[in-house]
Amino acid sequence: MSTTTDKKLSKGQMAYEQERAKKAGKSLDEWMKVKARMAAEEAKKAEPKPQKKKGFISRLLDKAHKPI
Repeated sequence: MSTTTDKKLSKGQMAYEQERAKKAGKSLDEWMKVKARMAAEEAKKAEPKPQKKKGFISRLLDKAHKPI
């Protein structure tokens, strides 16, 4: 077994992943690498984007609405 499949998969999980790899036409190691890469991409997409600075007009309106 490779280090990509050393994530303590049970026998049932291992068999399930082997079937999915067979359907995809890949070896188990290749399948696990692809699966890990896809999970990393999804995690990257889920990261919150940095907030955009307010525009000039919005900042002026915010200042105008503040009490003196």
